Amino acid sequence: MNMEFVNRAAELRELDAAAKHGGLLVVFGRRRVGKTRLLRQWLQGHAGLYSQAIEAQRDLQIQQVFADLRPQLETQLVPKTWPELFEIFALQKKRWVVCLDEFPYLTAVDGSLPSRLQKWLDHSLPRGCLLIVAGSSTRMMNDLFLHRSAPLYGRARKLLHVQPMDYAAFCDACDLRPGDPDAFEKFACVGGIPKYWEFVDAGQDAVALAESLYFDYAPYMEQEPQRILRDEGVIGLNAVAVLEAVGRGAERPSEIASRLGTAQTNLSRLLQQLLDTSILNRELPFGESVRSTNRTLYRIQDPTMRFWFRVFSPHQSRWRTYAATAKRKLIHDHAATVFEDVCRARFPGAQRYWESNVELDLVAPDPDDAKRLLVAEVKWRRLTVAERKNVLGQLESKWVRCSLRARHPNARFAVLDATVLGV
Repeated sequence: MNMEFVNRAAELRELDAAAKHGGLLVVFGRRRVGKTRLLRQWLQGHAGLYSQAIEAQRDLQIQQVFADLRPQLETQLVPKTWPELFEIFALQKKRWVVCLDEFPYLTAVDGSLPSRLQKWLDHSLPRGCLLIVAGSSTRMMNDLFLHRSAPLYGRARKLLHVQPMDYAAFCDACDLRPGDPDAFEKFACVGGIPKYWEFVDAGQDAVALAESLYFDYAPYMEQEPQRILRDEGVIGLNAVAVLEAVGRGAERPSEIASRLGTAQTNLSRLLQQLLDTSILNRELPFGESVRSTNRTLYRIQDPTMRFWFRVFSPHQSRWRTYAATAKRKLIHDHAATVFEDVCRARFPGAQRYWESNVELDLVAPDPDDAKRLLVAEVKWRRLTVAERKNVLGQLESKWVRCSLRARHPNARFAVLDATVLGV
């Protein structure tokens, strides 16, 4: 389907504010999250200049950027170097907005570009003009702008992280009813990435969507994890092997190492890379610090990556042999993990909690009373009154056995089921 531009109100406000002040604005986020669509949409209303970098040698990159921008530049010069191009910007008589997209492609070829840009920003950027640099590699953008030793550290007026969009935006864009469980299971297959939403057809169910995206002949998502890892500079079979292990249920570092047949210490650097790129996230029991606990779990953060390693990879060879009910159950079970994430996102500070004989889906400071906790069970289905009462009783029984209770004697109990999607 052809998607209309929706949502992104907060990001548009940030861009408007940046245009008023000028300077350097850094925009980053994972590939296909909608950065380019956002920037192009906003630039149209601000007579902005846009160029998307190419993967080529330096001279060709400079030629491409200049060719993209030249129709709106007042100059007879043809730049041969980056400083010459920046000088052309400085000589423009009007205030301007310039966006250089896929900026990491440029710095990967010319390592001197960040320091040259830093010098120009410090001494020659015209007052009120705005330079936007954007990139898909979270790690590379962090290395360029957040490391204290980097030439461009501290030069940006704002670092705008474009995040995946939420379930409400998905339903709005795809014309789906938020309270429909099948709509949420479609969301679980495509996550908050607008590019994937283009494959959603309101007339198909979640199984049909999963088959078209993942299981058909030469499906769109077949090589997507490898593309994302490559974009982030995480190269090698070990990264995929770690994600395969996590997707198939090995969440503890020791379990991951055991699946890979290696020592746990050998995985530290790779796990940190996957955390830095937001492909994995690290979960701790509520109330515990990474410095004081070894009860760390790793989960695949993005719903589509999680689906790929939890459902697609283990079942791709046998999928066509499964009955419809088996396919629906696999998607339902995956959607249950995404639903837990959505429920926890509703409550600031919410986390899971677990110990030897107790596991709680959601523990958070109670938004209605700062002196107590909210403890909730999450169920991905619509519960009857009797089922809800039974689940609530089981939750209270868990709490009695939980050591967290000694530190937090006041707690409110809740059951969150599929009906919260309609709220």
